[in-house]
Amino acid sequence: MEEPVSYPEEIGPKHWPISRFTHVMKLRQAALRAAREKWSDYILFVDADNLLTNPQTLNLLIAENKTLVAPMLESRSLYSNFWCGITPQGYYKRTLEYPLIREWKRMGCFAVPMVHSTFLIDLRKEASAKLAFYPPHPDYTWSFDDIMVFAFSSRQAGVQMFICNREHYGFLPMPLKPQQSLQEEAENFVHTLIEAMIDRPPVEPSQYISVPPKHPDKMGFDEIFMINLKRRKDRRDRMLKTLYEQEIAVKVVEAVDGKALNTSQLKALSIEMLPGYRDPYSSRPLTRGEIGCFLSHYYIWKEVVSRGLEKTLVIEDDVRFEHQFKRKLMKLMDDIEQAQLDWELIYIGRKRMQVQEPERAVPNVRNLVEADYSYWTLGYAISFHGAQKLIGAEPFSKMLPVDEFLPIMYNKHPVTKYMEYYESRDLKAFSAEPLLVYPTHYTGQPGYLSDTETSTIWDNETVSTDWDRTHSWKSRQQGKIHSDAQNKDALPSQPSLDTPSARDEL
Repeated sequence: MEEPVSYPEEIGPKHWPISRFTHVMKLRQAALRAAREKWSDYILFVDADNLLTNPQTLNLLIAENKTLVAPMLESRSLYSNFWCGITPQGYYKRTLEYPLIREWKRMGCFAVPMVHSTFLIDLRKEASAKLAFYPPHPDYTWSFDDIMVFAFSSRQAGVQMFICNREHYGFLPMPLKPQQSLQEEAENFVHTLIEAMIDRPPVEPSQYISVPPKHPDKMGFDEIFMINLKRRKDRRDRMLKTLYEQEIAVKVVEAVDGKALNTSQLKALSIEMLPGYRDPYSSRPLTRGEIGCFLSHYYIWKEVVSRGLEKTLVIEDDVRFEHQFKRKLMKLMDDIEQAQLDWELIYIGRKRMQVQEPERAVPNVRNLVEADYSYWTLGYAISFHGAQKLIGAEPFSKMLPVDEFLPIMYNKHPVTKYMEYYESRDLKAFSAEPLLVYPTHYTGQPGYLSDTETSTIWDNETVSTDWDRTHSWKSRQQGKIHSDAQNKDALPSQPSLDTPSARDEL
């Protein structure tokens, strides 16, 4: 079948006029006809941008013994490849059941009125003979849309559609709006790829697909450091692949392993815990894991100063990236430069701890706020002068976790007695809003492991500090921020509620 370069009536490469729907429906019908002519037992339809990461997907679907069954695919939102409700006009209808299935609060194989994108048809079943993608059923009067046409065909054929979520099967990208570009589609697909890598091996392209070469760069920074423990090769490999997919070039910095630090090394560095410091959740003192984390960041600050780096990005190895991360961060840094903002630290990932009041939006820079008390050092930009200030504070003799140290340095720590040990607290600190990186895992989730919390007491290597099991609040997900404390002034105006949404957008 001839491949059209464009379609009549289209307003952009992501617009779906009737001619484009017709072409796709004819392609699927041709595939279905070919399978029937070969006396195939099954036919599996998979959209080109869907990623099946479970190698047992086909066997698992066959085992369900359904005429038409789909594996539930994941996306960066609630969007998936099924509907639980349809309006009388054939459009998507919100239901209470949908989020329960999509979030695995109900697990099994469920009868639904619509599946799309990836699904299996059992051609051995008698009812499958009546299924058709094209032409539409003679009684069809709904909008001309490929998935709606096929859902109607299935209903008329007496074939019930099923969605299965017993396992994690794979991913699909969010649908784009008609006016969006091919570049945005590429970014959308890359984000789907890197999300699939968080808990699974990288998705490798088929040998039959030609993949254009990538050209990683530093996004306008003088250097990008990625901190990684040598023994955490799993994280290093995932991050390097994730960064490569986004065309980001980094320098890997071997983290200081707190578990390998001994008392003699701490004494040689003149490291002493800040007097009176206690973890706010477990009341434990500083751990060697936290010292290792602090030193890892400290040595980067030293390199920033020694090399005279004016603008540096630091990221840890356990982050997941926001959609269009590279584009959004480069735009933010460009806006900051245009506004001639005097900055020294910019969080791009953190846990906001002050949630009673909104943070102050930065004039003339969209998506930036003045940082209040925050946890985590997932990712941040630091300037030459910022690194100088952090080193100049001489923190080794009064050490506490690095994510407690930073708020002290910009004078936003809630514990006054900690701040009294640091005379100069004028670091100019800001934060992206919304954030651009997040933890890959939170406390209690499968795959969560803390190399800072699971350690030993800083001055007694015989006392272990595995408080993750019971005192895990620090690593838990950001708590709900009250509407009055939202950083709304830093965000662009929201579209009107009257703006029509995509046919299957949630």
